Amino acid sequence: MSYRVGVVGAAGYAGVELVRLLLSHPEFELVAITSNADAGQALASVYPSFAGVSDLVFTTHDDPQLATCDAVFLAVPHTAALAAAPGLLAAGVSVFDLSADYRLSDPDVYERWYNTPHTSPELLATRAFGLPELFADDLAAAASRRDEGSSVLVACAGCYPTATSLGAYPAIDAGWMAEGGVAIVDAISGVTGAGKSANARTHYCSADENVEAYGVCKHRHTPEIEQILGLPDHVVFTPHLAPLKRGLLSTVTIPLALEVASTLTAEQAVERYRAFYAGRPFVRVLDAGQQPKTSSVAGSNACQIGLAVNARAGMLVITSAIDNLCKGAAGQAIQCANIVFGLDERCGLPLFAMPV
Repeated sequence: MSYRVGVVGAAGYAGVELVRLLLSHPEFELVAITSNADAGQALASVYPSFAGVSDLVFTTHDDPQLATCDAVFLAVPHTAALAAAPGLLAAGVSVFDLSADYRLSDPDVYERWYNTPHTSPELLATRAFGLPELFADDLAAAASRRDEGSSVLVACAGCYPTATSLGAYPAIDAGWMAEGGVAIVDAISGVTGAGKSANARTHYCSADENVEAYGVCKHRHTPEIEQILGLPDHVVFTPHLAPLKRGLLSTVTIPLALEVASTLTAEQAVERYRAFYAGRPFVRVLDAGQQPKTSSVAGSNACQIGLAVNARAGMLVITSAIDNLCKGAAGQAIQCANIVFGLDERCGLPLFAMPV
């Protein structure tokens, strides 16, 4: 049995990545793609890579066919999901939201960081958080509710929080971090992470041959990382833009407790991480001494993690690489949908990048 699905915001970078993956998914049938700006145009005319593959045509975001779907993916900016999700859920459609609108558990925190009121805070009590490797129970509960006939809402984690949290969580969960310590996160993303609409920073003439920090001490992914890691006000997150199309590399530096710093080796850290992620097919912990590269995960739903111990400074240094459009957005949303619909979480998702 196949499930009918739609993508709202399908012309954007995360949206068209959803389209790419869903068109080859064996259990999801893509029946609706929306873009107000491109309504009436064929998918293949906007993105010629789909020529001869699909005859789908973009419709507007209010396409009534969405209400007939089993699931809809929202690849839209924040606030747009607030407008779309409640109506779809009421129509019996499960929603997988790639925006930030339902990620933060506290609506006051959302309002403070996004400068807009949360218009459906009641949905936060039942939404599942979409980071399967760390929130398996949330997704299992959502799958049970869907099996019972209810529509469910999954708030998929952001790209920076995904890479950062997959890297840092096992160490924090193990109690390795010094009490009261601050996690320092320096992360680099490709230009597609900024979305399809160009601005002065993402214009070719600005982005090419240039690396720069942005959103310093105020990036909106900060509270999401703090929420996942359980470190309120103890994360310093500095994102950087690099002249890449795809890719995200997050380096997390964690101060170790004294008793841990005096004994922990990189090999022991690798052993702990591999045990933590045992059975999770998309997370690969590299051998001690190896470091991940964005090219090693590009186009895939994989996350590669490298670990190093600075014994002199008492620090654990974690590097985590993902494709910001796949594991950081579209692939993760499909991974969540696979779980909610009772499918193998790997279904329709690329396990590894092209080697060259």
